[in-house]
Amino acid sequence: MRLKGKIVLVTAAGQGIGRAAALAMAVEGAQVWATDVNPELLKSFHGIEGIHTSKLDVLDKGAINSFVATLERIDVLFNCAGFVHAGTVLQATDEDWSFAFNLNARAQFWMIQAVLPKMLAHQKGSIINMASVCSSFKGLPNRFIYGASKAAVIGLTKSVAADYVTQGIRVNAICPGTVDTPSLGERISKFEDPVQARKDFVARQPMGRLANAQEIAPIVVYLASDESQFATGNAFMVDGGMTI
Repeated sequence: MRLKGKIVLVTAAGQGIGRAAALAMAVEGAQVWATDVNPELLKSFHGIEGIHTSKLDVLDKGAINSFVATLERIDVLFNCAGFVHAGTVLQATDEDWSFAFNLNARAQFWMIQAVLPKMLAHQKGSIINMASVCSSFKGLPNRFIYGASKAAVIGLTKSVAADYVTQGIRVNAICPGTVDTPSLGERISKFEDPVQARKDFVARQPMGRLANAQEIAPIVVYLASDESQFATGNAFMVDGGMTI
């Protein structure tokens, strides 16, 4: 098993990519702490070997610090929590900007700040941040706030990687294309024509289809494992050809 003996912390593990990654890492032998702001979503993990659950609001710095303090060791952190705002710069509000940067970027900063001392104590750790192809790599229509916040994640990732590259800490980001998750389904349902909206999302993917969460999980497993021990400060595209 590629992750046997590792202790993993995953945020937003209740559904979508977070859930798929938590399950995949548990299959590979990790002891996974699957956390989410909505404890109801975590009930689906009940009885699954290797997965422990806890409510965690990553917008609450005190809650993060208190929870991390209960764990003796953390080998892998997967920062998966995030939100997608739609709209252009002229449609953006200060409130949406603040919320997006708090959840998509500041929460990752807080999580890293909390777990890093435990990783440094063992001179080893892998931090995996959820970014997006829609970031500093590619601009997408009607994704002004989202793209800006995910570009911040790329910068955050590289900065932490540079600071701790000689101390056994690896920090990488993953940049998915469009993934068919419950979150996407909720956004599609708000369009006037949800059927056409889904077709439009598919049309921007060169492969002609959306990804599923299980297709993103393997890169998380790889970055969590010792197989990737020479990889740090990178942003890994899993985008179905969007950046060709």
